Amino acid sequence: MDQPSCLPDIMPHNAASKIMLPLNYQSGSAIVKQSRIDAVDIVRGVAICGVVIFHMVWDLEFTGIISGVAFHPIWLGFGRILAGTFMFLVGYSLVLAHPNGVVKKGPFLRRLSIISAAALAITLITFFAFPTSFIFFGILHSIAIASLLGIVFLKTPAIVPLVMGILVLAFPQYLQIDAFNSRWLAWIGLYSSPPISNDFVPVLPWFGLTLLGIFFAKTVKHLDIKTHSRRFTSLGNLRNSLIWAGRRTLPIYLLHQPVLLLIIVPVSWILQTI
Repeated sequence: MDQPSCLPDIMPHNAASKIMLPLNYQSGSAIVKQSRIDAVDIVRGVAICGVVIFHMVWDLEFTGIISGVAFHPIWLGFGRILAGTFMFLVGYSLVLAHPNGVVKKGPFLRRLSIISAAALAITLITFFAFPTSFIFFGILHSIAIASLLGIVFLKTPAIVPLVMGILVLAFPQYLQIDAFNSRWLAWIGLYSSPPISNDFVPVLPWFGLTLLGIFFAKTVKHLDIKTHSRRFTSLGNLRNSLIWAGRRTLPIYLLHQPVLLLIIVPVSWILQTI
């Protein structure tokens, strides 16, 4: 089994699809503030807390403080669940942010620009840091593409994203083409052997979860979710903290690793001298 890189949120190629990226689809617009649902932000908040814990374990294992945890199947499965949660929320949030299938171009393009810029920055940084395994199509790239493709399904009946979501999830399991093994095509997801990358989240099958998120949002849109969200009031300060985190998932994701490393690396040095 490959060892984790010095940045545990940057996975080895055989750990593709284990990475997870939190993204708050609606941040930064007045429209969003009016349509926020606490329950959705709480789910995001729980997920981003899971991401921090997940990466903290990778940091601890990379620095030698612990061993045998980061690559354990249960732990890797935990990572997949977190990744799936965020990809699902991309679809759910698309419907929530653009009711009646009418895309609000300003907020959508603003969010897409932020995600794309962050994705490009990660590609450039990792290209210089890890030239043989840089991130050419990670979770941010995948979410940007999923957002673009997802708007096509905003006006369709709910059954359409459901069926397409199932097909997208299953398709790469049955069609694997050698010609798609290069970085130029592997991002689509039809490779037979993926290129080495520290974070690889191809469109197929992950876009399938976004489609299922669209289906779910279309199915439950008649429910008063805001009313059900009030059930979380009993959580008190924990609820408020999760909502706070759920509304700031992108900056938390981008900043938590440097903070963790600044703490964990010196601690590992101290332990090595004892």
